[in-house]
Amino acid sequence: MKVNIKKEGKEETYNFISSWSDVTLETWVKIVQAETGSKVQEAEETLASLSNMPKNLIKQLSLGDVAIIMRKMAELQSRQDTVLKKVIEIDGVEYGMHPNLEDITLGEYADIETFIGTDLNKNLPELMAVLFRPIVARKNEVYSIEAYDGNIQVRAEIMKKMSAENVHSCLVFLWRFVMEFLKIMPSFLTERTHLIESQLQTETSQKSGDGSE
Repeated sequence: MKVNIKKEGKEETYNFISSWSDVTLETWVKIVQAETGSKVQEAEETLASLSNMPKNLIKQLSLGDVAIIMRKMAELQSRQDTVLKKVIEIDGVEYGMHPNLEDITLGEYADIETFIGTDLNKNLPELMAVLFRPIVARKNEVYSIEAYDGNIQVRAEIMKKMSAENVHSCLVFLWRFVMEFLKIMPSFLTERTHLIESQLQTETSQKSGDGSE
């Protein structure tokens, strides 16, 4: 999507995303964090994050133009790919989602609980860094990933390049897993996991557009 703006007598063209697949996790986190401000701040940050238009020019857009662009961005989001990609490639490295969540360790579970329970939106890169790790062996669709050691700071930065739509698909998958896991898990974990399930449900509903506006 292109927008033409007249500046000092000259018309300049600025580009907005053409597909929701262009949105990275880092960009999505910025947009979500902007929702805590005013509607004007939210619109300004959203348009700046999804285009190469400077904020000083965004402030000069008419309210009508802003509404049209925001609707277009919402349409792109509503058409996002919902198929979970368990294997992704970032900077030439393949990362695989944990092949079997039923086999996660207590340490992995504890970190997942912490990242979801404290501030899920802010901690999405860290959560993805727990779930996605470098593939060490692979044969067709079967693969194994690095063992979890809790050192995720560097990988969390890398996960910011992950597509936002695949993050959403991962959250939906994780939420469904938690709902099933609640049926068989030990009672001492049930209360805490119910909280996780509730927060995941809220997050996935917001990202799919349910009740957000």
